[in-house]
Amino acid sequence: SYALLLAERGAKIVINDPGVSMAGDATDEGPAEALANEIKAAGGEAIANTESVATPEGGKAIIQAALDAFGRVDIVIHSAGNVRRGALAELAYDDFDQVLDVHLRGAFNVVRPAFPLMQAQGYGRFVLTGSINGLYGKANNVNYATAKAGLMGMSNTVAIEGAAAGIKSNV
Repeated sequence: SYALLLAERGAKIVINDPGVSMAGDATDEGPAEALANEIKAAGGEAIANTESVATPEGGKAIIQAALDAFGRVDIVIHSAGNVRRGALAELAYDDFDQVLDVHLRGAFNVVRPAFPLMQAQGYGRFVLTGSINGLYGKANNVNYATAKAGLMGMSNTVAIEGAAAGIKSNV
C-alpha cells in the first residue's frame, strides 16, 4: 500500500521482499518483483530487491539498490515482519532473535546506511512500522512486543539527531 501510493505520486520505489513466509521460511513467492511490475504497468518507476533486512549487509544492499537505480534516498519505510509466537516461559531463544533481527535490527540495518545520505542532502523521512503491542505487550508474543517498543526509541533518536538536517522519523 505504501509503495503503490507513493508511486502514484511520482516516487521511485525499491520494493524489498525476500519472498519468505510469515515465519521467515523460504518460499517460491516473488512478491517484490510482482509489485514492481504492477507499479511499472501503471506508469511508475520501481525495482525489486530480495535482500534481507535481518543483516547489516542486506540493509546496506537495499539502500545501495536505491542509489544505483535512482541516485538518492529520500524516504525509507521499514515494514518488514515475521512471526514466531510462543509463551514467555517456553519461547525459544532463536525465535526471539529471529523476530528482533527482522523488526528491530532490520530497521537499524536500513536506517543506518540511509541516515548519513539524508544528512548530506539535507532531507529525509523514515517511517518505522510499529504496533500498539510495543506499548502494552501481548501474550505469547514477547519478541514482537519487544521489537516494536524498540522502534519507538530508535525513531525518536533518528528525529532528534536528524532534525538539523531536515530528517524526520515516525512510527
